Amino acid sequence: MDMVLHSLLSGWFLPTFGSALVLGFYDFSKKHAVRDNAAAPVLFFSTLSGTLFFVLLTLLTGKWQLSVCCTPGVYGFLCCKSLIVGASWWCVYYAMRDLPLSIAAPIRASSPVWTFIGALFLYGELPGILQGAAMLMIFVGYCIFSLLGKLEGFSWKSGGMVWIFAGTVLGAVSALYDKFLLAKLHLPPETVQFYFSLNLLPVLGLGWLLVHCFGCREKFVWRHSIISTGILLIMADWLYFYALSKPEVQISILSLVRRCGCIVPFVLGALYFHDRHMRGKAIALAVILIGVAVLGLCG
Repeated sequence: MDMVLHSLLSGWFLPTFGSALVLGFYDFSKKHAVRDNAAAPVLFFSTLSGTLFFVLLTLLTGKWQLSVCCTPGVYGFLCCKSLIVGASWWCVYYAMRDLPLSIAAPIRASSPVWTFIGALFLYGELPGILQGAAMLMIFVGYCIFSLLGKLEGFSWKSGGMVWIFAGTVLGAVSALYDKFLLAKLHLPPETVQFYFSLNLLPVLGLGWLLVHCFGCREKFVWRHSIISTGILLIMADWLYFYALSKPEVQISILSLVRRCGCIVPFVLGALYFHDRHMRGKAIALAVILIGVAVLGLCG
């Protein structure tokens, strides 16, 4: 029992599961911030809040030197990370504004499907028998969520569904790129998180400027959830990068476990936003969580 507890505390599963829970509250906060609001400024100010929070943490924990240490060549790789993440978030924020939370968050959680396919070809990650069965269960749960979206009038031809699909695929690309930065280039997680967060500000600021210049001037309402959105994401990413730095972790499995946090926006979407068809969504969530539990035991 002690050996199992030590393995969980020192391994990748608990920090990944913690990241999943925080990510769930992040999705709820993001939905609250962007609902009936201008997406571009919400995205920019939430990212600014998160970046300032991370800079403060690096100063308080004495990791400033480690975070800012970066060569010009490495900085170019981190700029690419910011462009990928910026494009993904842009798509997701616009989708979250239009779609029900209990649909958008679980479909967003289908990102591990694409991560798994990419990891199979790029990194040769082959799951074991139990891991493969657990992953199949999770994929089935995601498919159920996609089918339930049709009951609420959201086909794959609607704008919100196109945005969420594009953001999901880009999120998978970002996860695969993280594995390259941390496992292949051996960059410290603090350096990756610091520079990609910092570089996101001009990327998102430029996007906001272009949207404004081309006449799409939506009404912007300030909400306190904009700040909490940025801070929660930093916390989720810190736990995620810590888990990803473990040499034994597979990015395909880590991504699956991390996305189980969709249970949080699922519950809050029902209670706060009064989303519909919750019984079918509950079945899909149960299938996903059983698969996640099996992955945790196999990790």
